[in-house]
Amino acid sequence: MLKKLNHIAIVVPDIKKAKEAYVNNFGAKVSEPKSYPEHGVTVVFVELDNTKIELMEPYGENSPIQKFLEKNPNGGMHHICIEVANINKSLETLKNKNVTILGNGKPINGSHNKPILFLHPKEFCGTLIELEEE
Repeated sequence: MLKKLNHIAIVVPDIKKAKEAYVNNFGAKVSEPKSYPEHGVTVVFVELDNTKIELMEPYGENSPIQKFLEKNPNGGMHHICIEVANINKSLETLKNKNVTILGNGKPINGSHNKPILFLHPKEFCGTLIELEEE
């Protein structure tokens, strides 16, 4: 079911400072900040040869990553995103195995405008997993 690693997501308290750190220290190619009010985040992507790093800052009062940042004021790794060939087939397979799907239990469009799902970390060694359709 799993294909390639799409990105590793890191919550940061200040997206502009985080972007500058990657650009100034590594000379990295980093996208411009983009806000997703429907997801409660502002993100940038650090481009690597084989994957990406997503830097996320809370957006709005009801951001789902705000509590993470309160517990980790300096930020930290939030989730990993792995691609799947067919998100709906993956969803059905995981439901049949009683894996906990977060949110409303259905795919939604993510920041790459592709369908995504989040899987509960308690079932994956404490790691929040995002699945994204290739």
